[in-house]
Amino acid sequence: MEYVKLGNSDLNVSRICMGCMGFGDAAKGQHSWTLDEERSKAIIKGGLDLGVNFYDTAIAYQGGTSEQYVGRALRSLIKREDVIVATKFPPRSKEEAEKGITGQQHIENMLDTSLKNLGMDYVDLYICHMWDWNTDIYDIMEGLDRVVKAGKARYIGISNCFAWQIAKANAIAKKEGFPEFVSIQGHYNLLFREEEREMVPYCQEENIALTPYSALASGRLSRKPGEGNTKRAAEDNYAKFKYDASATQDNVIIERVAELADRRGVTMTEISLAWLLTKVTSPVVGATKPHHMEGAARAVDLKLTEEEISYLEEPYVPHPLVGVMAQNKRS
Repeated sequence: MEYVKLGNSDLNVSRICMGCMGFGDAAKGQHSWTLDEERSKAIIKGGLDLGVNFYDTAIAYQGGTSEQYVGRALRSLIKREDVIVATKFPPRSKEEAEKGITGQQHIENMLDTSLKNLGMDYVDLYICHMWDWNTDIYDIMEGLDRVVKAGKARYIGISNCFAWQIAKANAIAKKEGFPEFVSIQGHYNLLFREEEREMVPYCQEENIALTPYSALASGRLSRKPGEGNTKRAAEDNYAKFKYDASATQDNVIIERVAELADRRGVTMTEISLAWLLTKVTSPVVGATKPHHMEGAARAVDLKLTEEEISYLEEPYVPHPLVGVMAQNKRS
């Protein structure tokens, strides 16, 4: 495993981040395919054995049980100071606003709940899960400043936003002396490269770490079409919403990934992630089986040639925004 600084922070993170959305009590969340606590712990242990020290969860995953499983597993397996833990908070709800709960109070309440779930005194990276159109961004940044100053979060990040939004937020932070976002967790992979228009060059200019989710396009970049009929593939309607299985150009890219994998004698996962690792700091890779993390770890050592990179990129065509980013607008 390789390690790198997370943007403008002093956090040394593994080049692979384990995404923990697949852990938690399925009865308390929106996903029927998540793992129980025993199997979740086994996957986490496997990641640690491979050198993965960066773990990403969220208070929204399975009603907070993902945080609970992750926290208990890590506490039993490794010293707190030897692991980097990230979690995320959602926008302030309409009900909270009606009750007079401010943006600052919302953040403190969310983080206190997450820390209780995790059984930890602090998180290394506290991430705004998506842009909150109903709360002034100043209140968000001030609330994050408060939890950092209180020692409950070391650094802050953001997910699912546009480049202008993170630029605006960090400009406010710089002006007020608040902590700035050091990372962005956006939607980025070989099948969806819209982040390259503005977010990628902006982050390169400002040394903000890219830690994209959906690194394998919900599994589409890890297997040939029609293969691997997993429970998640069958039941994850959000993934079906994000990716069109009949998209011709997407399938051309998948075929090229498979071709290079055969030529190199490696898995499609390794090819797809090796490409992404040439672009970003640490992709968030979800894991529900041991081989998921094993393939991700091997990708760190796989170096693609410039010709192979160009071959993978050449068929790409522009895509409309999908998922959370399609909804990132003032209502």
